[in-house]
Amino acid sequence: MSALAARLLAAPRLARWRLACTGARQGAAGAMLLALLALPAVRALLEASMWRHMVLQFPLWMLAGALLACALPVCARAALARCNAHGISGLVGVAMVLAVLMVPRALDLALRSTPAEALKCAALVLAGAALRLSWQAAGRVVQGFFLGNVLPMSFVVGQLYVDSPLRLCNAYLLDDQERLGRWLMALAAAVAVAWLARVFWVLARPESCNTQ
Repeated sequence: MSALAARLLAAPRLARWRLACTGARQGAAGAMLLALLALPAVRALLEASMWRHMVLQFPLWMLAGALLACALPVCARAALARCNAHGISGLVGVAMVLAVLMVPRALDLALRSTPAEALKCAALVLAGAALRLSWQAAGRVVQGFFLGNVLPMSFVVGQLYVDSPLRLCNAYLLDDQERLGRWLMALAAAVAVAWLARVFWVLARPESCNTQ
């Protein structure tokens, strides 16, 4: 049994009750967000632009999955933690989903095919849930390894979108593609700086030697 699973099962009854109440509220918020994103008008608005499709819609579906993950019962979370030691399995799955959905062909298929759109949304929801359940368990080393793969990949894809003289996604115009590329590069840099700042801040605290 992993350390996370042991802590979840060993939690006092009152702590479990509070966790369930918090999880129920977040789960309800996640369900409402899912319903909102599934509306045809909202989908059309977000997918009308290439940068909104990837920079707004993708994180929103993942946020819905993260909120729903908090509503899982303690026993279910403990069972998942046994298969997700140090958050490695979950973060590998998240990285794979993001790598596939950054391919321009995936965006084209999602726009033309309803099953492909449903598969894309389901994958993002599961990725958001996996990220929520894996991040704290991963610790700084595994988190750094995960970000060290995903962020450079995002930056390189963004650079490709900016530099390409041709449209890589048939559904969107070239200027929209370039705008998405700049967004991806900026977000990758911002997330890297934010995570490194957080790590340095934790390590600089006097009590940091007693945590993690």
